Amino acid sequence: MAKSKTQQSLLFGSEKPPEVAPPAADAPAETTVQPQPERPAGIAGLKDADVWIIDSHSLIFQVFHALPPMTSPTGQPVSAVFGFARDVALLLREKKPDYLICAFDPPGGTFRHDLYDNYKETREEMPVDLRPQIGLIRRMLEAMNVAVLEKQNYEADDVLATVAAIVEEQGGQCTLVTSDKDCRQLISDNVRMYNVRKNAFYDAEALMADWGVRPDQVVDFQSLVGDSVDNVPGVPLIGPKIAKELLETYGTLDAVLDNAGEVKGAKRRENLQNGREMAELSRDLVRLVRDVPIEVDWDACRVQPINQDEVQSLCREYGFRTLARDMAELQVNAAPAEQAVWNSNYQTIDTAEKLDALVEHLQQVKRLSFDTETTSTSPRWADLVGISLAWDVGEGAYIPIRAPEGDVQLDEAVVLEKLRDVLENPAIEKVGQNLKYDLVVLRGVGVNVRGTAFDTMVAHYLLEAGARSHSLDELSQRYLQHKTVKISELIGTGKNQITMDQVPVEKIAYYAAEDADIPLRLDPILSERIESESLSSLLTEVELPLIDVLVEMEYNGVRVDVARLNELSRQYGERMEVLEREIYRLAGREFNIASPKQLSTILFEELDLPVIKKTKTGASTDAEVLEQLAKQHDMPAKIVQFRQYAKLKGTYVDALPTLVCPKTNRVHTSFNQVVAATGRLSSNEPNLQNIPIRTQESREIRSAFVPGESGWKLLCADYSQIELRVLAHFSGDPALMESYQNNEDIHARVASEVYGVALDQVSSSQRRSAKAINFGVVYGQSPFGLAKSLDIDKGEAFEFIDAYFKRYPGVDEFMDRTLFECQRDGNVSTILGRRRAIDGVRSPEKRDRLKRQLTMPERTAVNTVIQGSAADIIKLAMLRVHDRLIKEEAPAKLLLQIHDELVFETPPEYLEELAQLVRTEMESARNLAVPLVVDVKSGDNWAQCEPM
Repeated sequence: MAKSKTQQSLLFGSEKPPEVAPPAADAPAETTVQPQPERPAGIAGLKDADVWIIDSHSLIFQVFHALPPMTSPTGQPVSAVFGFARDVALLLREKKPDYLICAFDPPGGTFRHDLYDNYKETREEMPVDLRPQIGLIRRMLEAMNVAVLEKQNYEADDVLATVAAIVEEQGGQCTLVTSDKDCRQLISDNVRMYNVRKNAFYDAEALMADWGVRPDQVVDFQSLVGDSVDNVPGVPLIGPKIAKELLETYGTLDAVLDNAGEVKGAKRRENLQNGREMAELSRDLVRLVRDVPIEVDWDACRVQPINQDEVQSLCREYGFRTLARDMAELQVNAAPAEQAVWNSNYQTIDTAEKLDALVEHLQQVKRLSFDTETTSTSPRWADLVGISLAWDVGEGAYIPIRAPEGDVQLDEAVVLEKLRDVLENPAIEKVGQNLKYDLVVLRGVGVNVRGTAFDTMVAHYLLEAGARSHSLDELSQRYLQHKTVKISELIGTGKNQITMDQVPVEKIAYYAAEDADIPLRLDPILSERIESESLSSLLTEVELPLIDVLVEMEYNGVRVDVARLNELSRQYGERMEVLEREIYRLAGREFNIASPKQLSTILFEELDLPVIKKTKTGASTDAEVLEQLAKQHDMPAKIVQFRQYAKLKGTYVDALPTLVCPKTNRVHTSFNQVVAATGRLSSNEPNLQNIPIRTQESREIRSAFVPGESGWKLLCADYSQIELRVLAHFSGDPALMESYQNNEDIHARVASEVYGVALDQVSSSQRRSAKAINFGVVYGQSPFGLAKSLDIDKGEAFEFIDAYFKRYPGVDEFMDRTLFECQRDGNVSTILGRRRAIDGVRSPEKRDRLKRQLTMPERTAVNTVIQGSAADIIKLAMLRVHDRLIKEEAPAKLLLQIHDELVFETPPEYLEELAQLVRTEMESARNLAVPLVVDVKSGDNWAQCEPM
């Protein structure tokens, strides 16, 4: 394998999914409405085009309820991912559309919720096992090169309506992949619906047979009948049959209401006469918006071959063997698109003389781009296959180092020695895509690259943190109108996949040189945008220097005690066996604990426990339900424990030993700086940031993380309540700042203020409540959410929240100010100027401050400012600590960054000095209105670290 042009994300192994899925019932309807600003003009070229757009959430719910539960090798639920990807592949294979789009509902409410507070109030919350799968589905769509559209404040149905209108206007054919009844209003000669489960189209003829109305009467029909699923009121006593008759007689809703006095039946007549307001409101709720202010990138929506290397990587991560095979056999022909002329002069450096001439030339250039080809997507596991370089637009070269037998290749040691003066010279600026990977690979063979000047992936992330992809393929197509050579064209996919060193040099040379050339071409384009959007300082002073820090951490890796993990695996297995026997005893018989259906039968039929929550397939048995049932019976608590052990065992205890690199005997996680929109780092292969913290089992797992050198110690430095300190800084609230300036227990102080008791009289339960509000309400947690988390009455929670904001008015003012600026500007900024675009924040007059409830976009806005600023500060701290360690030639090594914590390994004699160095640099990383405080601990393993 070679490094993908897209940032990779591999996890732990595989698990076989079911071969087929049964049909599902129609998914719940998703409505939409209300005319909005003028729609951007469509593009020429859609005439006669076959455009398909998927109502993603509708299809996701269908496959989730149709398929039995599935989990990935890491314990993630993945049944919806499997079913959704399978259906999208089916559409590509059998329907062969010219354009394919997936429309998603954005987080938070829509304008319909502003129109009617009770809109969709009767809808059940998304099942807990489905929620985390949405992000996984979007990753799969990205790998499949399927475009995604969503717009804050609008539902997916509105996007469907808008796309359908554009396509129809341009003379194309639009197919809506949905079973949502609201979309029947969009049916026309050029627009139809398609049900995947039934493999059936739905058109005007089917509508007339079903409801007895024309497409132009659908909205009026629904306005009369209402919709219990979406809590659309309609008119009482007006069912489908009567609505059909009324529209047959009068034609439109307005005419029906105007002639309500003529309608037969006293009660029905009265309801129509008194129900005009609700009927008209219902019409506003069900009418889809056909001019959503969304820019459709039609080039991105054009069907393209799927990215096989990324799709296969995700199939391995999710455990989809059958789907991986089907995807490997999927042939998708790209719809024709205009491509830019691509002038290039790429060389293969296949002799010592050519290498000498290349190096002599490169020593004279001021800026170059480079890329490595390797045998693995994990840089510490990879062997170097070749190096490509570009020094001017279209001018590039590939140096083969490993190749098939009989093919040309140069000696690795000779190549690296000759290139060393170029790659390690900071005066020659280096450009690339995902340079971190290449720097780790080259450091592994003894070359420490210096002079990092520009990374196209990182730059694009700063410009568009919410973009669906920052891959080189995507950037090349978008900014250069150039379609790149895909790695799957070289190494294949599935069972026939080979490694990069097995690809003939003549095939790999162009691909590799192109990988170096494209970043050089993108550099001035993205740099100009970075400059114009005032992001230059953030890029050059934080994100680019941070690459070197992350290289250090990934290169170092962390030692895990495999023997300890093996022992934990044995212990967890025994504990699961004990729990299994206890569960069977409490149930009165054996059953499949992993089967929600069988568990539901035991809980609600045989044990006669109350049904807390329902899904389309029956009573829910998710963790939230089990925790409530545990108050009434012992078995649900045992099920929760069993599931927790199963997840920890599969995700960490059994998986981590397989990720120990044989070259280093360490685990080398990958830190990704272009994933989280807030600016936080993420971790994968493996994800060490998700290891639990406070449970006994989490401490047991952390005890397996040890220093890499005998006798050394681990040192952990953790910011104390950094997000709350950032809140105090931004809000300027006097009471909050005073508390931190006096080094008080902030949770006790808040409890004291809110409950009106002396600080030394605050009880543990009062402090716990204050802690919950500190970490929850400032991000928009509602009284309902607080009541649920504290297990208290909603009224009491409301009083607590109200008292909090009265005692800390600066916090209230900060949140109002943040939301006002976001609504005005369309984005929010962190302390270092990192921006995040957010749509859907309501204007002040539309927010009911008395309810103390924020929508998802509003919570996201406040959260981004606080959490994003905390992420900025930890990055500054990492830079300062890294520079000090290098400057002082310290023997300690930085290993991990886990949210607000840095983990080091150090010889014991340097421990005190390291603690002082780290505390100093972290606490002075950024001047705030309140002090930054760092807690430092050390120990023989991660779990045993104690305060110093």
